Amino acid sequence: MSWAGTYRRLMSGLEPFAGYILKRRLKAGKEDIARISERKGIASRPRPDGTLIWMHGASVGETSMLLPLIERLLSDDPKLHVLVTSGTLTSAKIMADRLPPRAMHQMVPLDGPSFVDRFLAHWQPDLAIWAESEIWPNLVLQTQASGAKMALINARMNQASIDRWRAKRKFARQIFSCFDTILPADTLTHNALSFLGGNVVSQIGNLKTAAPALSYDKTESNRLKAATGRRSIWLAASTHAEEEADILTAHETGLSKRADMLLILMPRHPERGDEIAAMCSGHKIAQRSKGETPSEDTSIYLMDTLGEMGLALDLADLAFIGGSLHSTLTGHNPLEAARAGVPILTGPHVGSFTDIYAQFFAANAAMRVTSGKSLGDTALALTNDRAAAQQMAARAKLVAEESNGVLEYTVAQLRALI
Repeated sequence: MSWAGTYRRLMSGLEPFAGYILKRRLKAGKEDIARISERKGIASRPRPDGTLIWMHGASVGETSMLLPLIERLLSDDPKLHVLVTSGTLTSAKIMADRLPPRAMHQMVPLDGPSFVDRFLAHWQPDLAIWAESEIWPNLVLQTQASGAKMALINARMNQASIDRWRAKRKFARQIFSCFDTILPADTLTHNALSFLGGNVVSQIGNLKTAAPALSYDKTESNRLKAATGRRSIWLAASTHAEEEADILTAHETGLSKRADMLLILMPRHPERGDEIAAMCSGHKIAQRSKGETPSEDTSIYLMDTLGEMGLALDLADLAFIGGSLHSTLTGHNPLEAARAGVPILTGPHVGSFTDIYAQFFAANAAMRVTSGKSLGDTALALTNDRAAAQQMAARAKLVAEESNGVLEYTVAQLRALI
């Protein structure tokens, strides 16, 4: 039996246990009880008339990346509708706030064949678009069988993922050949998918470079600036548990030489706020999720809230982009900081954004650190040399702006499929 057949039988066998799986996820805070039925392919709203584009992204980063594309496609065709699916509560909440009219969100169905059939029978998408790297085999194979056109955009794989697909190349060919077009985000993915048999276009570009600068509440920013005074503020953004002890070491390194430094700590997963607050017990902290406001003697402002990266960047004099100080991590997107005009620091582990960081390093538009102490020393040096920091930030902004053509190219490729 083929890989696809074996996988389909396995997932069919697991369908009777879906209720138990979802109940455990609900207990762990990973599901919304009001939307459990969507995970079984049962829609919570009617399908709109006319052409429907379905876009899927795993979580916050992928779905947020889709927003400029959604807005552009909807503005070009007043009769078009867009369905966005994702698998996390965080992304669902953010999409509820940010999706424009004629766009809607549903939780992606579990990859059981009957759940997928139910989902496709209701929504009947004319074009199905996957973002980046989350591939659910039944969802892909059954969408192709439904007759919908299919695209994989901003396709990204790290080396470990490529190695896994190469180990089952026949299955990979069956999956990736379903897509009418694949738009790779980087050279590594382009070469891998070309080898695996996908219909890969030659142009390479990361769609995340096309996103606009993040918005934020200017009134709230002014309030927080007034509360903190004229302090030096550095941001540790999208941090993970593996590296947060090093970030605290970095902050203590800076504080030992400049007592006015304030750290804004913004974890990748804000639900970890109380856990991180306990780690910071030796510092005077203010926790945003509890409504606390930093003052002139606060050491750490813990921004454990959703959708406020734009606000954090507006407050910061420089930003360390987390997910990069530990070998188990693969980095996060630096472009949001670049568009905000904030100097960028990163750790050495940025495998998911290799091409983007290569552009930044080549333009001397970001700096790499290797430990908590080097992070603290570098943050302190940039804080003390504002002119150098501002020049680096200006170079980063130019790098971000040079890639604006990626959105236009992606729109053109997708229009050809509608």
